[in-house]
Amino acid sequence: MRIAVIQLAYDDSESVAERTERAAGLVEHQRGHDLVVLPELWSAGGFDYRSWEERAQQVDGDVVQRMAQAAREIGAMVHAGSIVERPGDETGPEGKELWNTSVVLDASGERVATYRKIHRFGFGGGEPKLMEAGEDVVLLDLPDGSRGALSTCYDLRFPELYRAQIDQGATVFVIPAAWPMARVEHWRLLLRARALEDQCVVVGCNTAGTHAGTEMGGHSAVVSPTGEVLAEAGAGEEVLSVEVDTSTVAKAREDFPVLADRRM
Repeated sequence: MRIAVIQLAYDDSESVAERTERAAGLVEHQRGHDLVVLPELWSAGGFDYRSWEERAQQVDGDVVQRMAQAAREIGAMVHAGSIVERPGDETGPEGKELWNTSVVLDASGERVATYRKIHRFGFGGGEPKLMEAGEDVVLLDLPDGSRGALSTCYDLRFPELYRAQIDQGATVFVIPAAWPMARVEHWRLLLRARALEDQCVVVGCNTAGTHAGTEMGGHSAVVSPTGEVLAEAGAGEEVLSVEVDTSTVAKAREDFPVLADRRM
């Protein structure tokens, strides 16, 4: 499976419409890939909390519709990163109306999966203050027939989520993020840890640039189920193009059957 990881960079000067069109153009340049992945909250601004209310959309809003058009244009599955979702008439258990929601589109532009971020970052501010938490573990079939599992950014720090995903058959973790430069070494380490401990392929797509006063970490990466980094970006805007053989998951698990020894 050929995967394109678009490490999008942006700042505060670019409008949502301008950024959406630019991101769609980058997707449309990835013809020949099977799966294209964008970062977390790239349209709304990952750390631009004050703009989330006005930039919130439904999952069939302008951003996702433009990504669906790009998916159709190149005939590839597109993980459109995440949006600030406002469903309309739905409120969550805490009375909030916003979610951090990832959207995956198939090669015909049809929506095949959505994932609401379970672990909200902010220690009482940011996401926990403004957004509801997701509740569902979400898996889907990827273009090569492997089982992909969805998570987002801060979720990466919670290994129990990924154990739940492998128990449901996951072999590939797809993780969009807006991870800051201040903790980028945590990002790099945790991507490898999740790959190695769960013997899965990990596709981590981070953000670059500086917005809302926060420098983003970049260093998107694709990691093999043995913990080998197959490709890694630098700190700026970059597109990784990686050929991934997901059959290596079964081989890694057969060669070193550590998961069979789990007792908890």
